Amino acid sequence: MSGGGGGGGGGGGGGGAGNASTNSSGSAKTPSDFLKSIRGRPVVVKLNSGVDYRGILACLDGYMNIAMEQTEEYVNGQLKNKYGDAFIRGNNVLYISTSKRTLPEGA
Repeated sequence: MSGGGGGGGGGGGGGGAGNASTNSSGSAKTPSDFLKSIRGRPVVVKLNSGVDYRGILACLDGYMNIAMEQTEEYVNGQLKNKYGDAFIRGNNVLYISTSKRTLPEGA
């Protein structure tokens, strides 16, 4: 029961904490490993409200609080706004997904 304060690993549970997938080397990859691996990469963050935020994942913590850069807000698939930096409170997050970021300029 001791050692409960381990940083960063607590919030990655999301939708697959019990389903650790294996990578090509055969070792288990946890949701926490995935979240650490996508820092600095393009992501899509979907909120419980249905709004999507697309941008570069700057950092996140164990509560799934998220800081993003070059963020775009999409409502019903339509670009609504662009932000330099965005901060999203973790309790609003439905999921985080990696993004190919292949949108043409001006789309």
